[in-house]
Amino acid sequence: MTETSALWRRATVPVDETIEAVVRSLNDTALQIALVVSAEHVLEGTVTDGDVRRGLLRGLTLSSPAREIMNAEAFVVPPGLAREAALDLMLANNVRHLPVVDAQRRLVGLHLWQDVSSTPSLENTVVLMAGGLGTRLRPLTNECPKPLLKVSGRPMLEHIIRRAKSEGFRRFCVAVHYLGHMIEDYFGDGSRLGVGITYLREESPLGTAGALSLLPPGMRAPIVVMNGDVISDVRLADLVDFHGSHRSAATMAVRSHEWQHPFGVVRTSGIDIIDVEEKPVMRSHINAGVYVLEPSALDSLRPGEHCDMPSLFMRLRDAGERTIAYPMHEPWLDVGRKDDFDRAQTLTTADHPDHE
Repeated sequence: MTETSALWRRATVPVDETIEAVVRSLNDTALQIALVVSAEHVLEGTVTDGDVRRGLLRGLTLSSPAREIMNAEAFVVPPGLAREAALDLMLANNVRHLPVVDAQRRLVGLHLWQDVSSTPSLENTVVLMAGGLGTRLRPLTNECPKPLLKVSGRPMLEHIIRRAKSEGFRRFCVAVHYLGHMIEDYFGDGSRLGVGITYLREESPLGTAGALSLLPPGMRAPIVVMNGDVISDVRLADLVDFHGSHRSAATMAVRSHEWQHPFGVVRTSGIDIIDVEEKPVMRSHINAGVYVLEPSALDSLRPGEHCDMPSLFMRLRDAGERTIAYPMHEPWLDVGRKDDFDRAQTLTTADHPDHE
């Protein structure tokens, strides 16, 4: 096998760098791994998407040292390993990357799962919410549903479908309402894109979760749900794996949001000043509009009743089910307003590997 020499060099990150540099590398290469190296190019450790997410959940920030989240005991192989042997090792050790190092542990290459295996066809259904009125984007949406507005020459919804298809998803269900016939006319049964597409037709807006009550019974695999106006590099297959490994009933992708208070914040106890913090930075997680649900989670819905996704998560939590957050670091844009739509126009098919 030939190592991906053109890309693995770009995946290296100096050992004294920050998590932000790691995230930048992960986003730039799309290899799902960063290779942490010394000045002599000795492999010090590796960092995957999962390592970053776990670090963020532990309270680390993008300015924290990369060594705080790296795996210093990464599984490595010597140069010259055959393609079949690399695949066998990946399967046996449940890994998707094999750094190649010489006798002095200097990094000389990288074996990737996608280079030694074909993309599997996943049985999960991806439900795309495309029924919104697009009020904030008028007049663009007066005669065109928002998911059909073009970004880099293609409808937003087509970008989402093509990207998911590249990961192995083949089953799609699109929830439509406002100008839904235009969406159905454009995508049809999905055969033009090499996928299968069915439709959920809302007579009145039911909300992101409420529309799921229209799904046919008997679904067995976890269901991926995504807003049809979200442009993101998040890998849905990784989100499904994360959901399954944590035995969750419902998983919500979240983004870290930072906001600096414009004033000094004074903490008091009665009239006594306890602390004064000058323009503190507030950090929180925001809903990214991407979810994975167990089929059993749909039992909490009542057919035809409006329900948004946060309400469904709270219902599940109150019923004793596990609901978890999936921290995202990938580029993400919710195309809800005109300025967001203008920003989305800077995207190209080179930025999103969905071009065929």
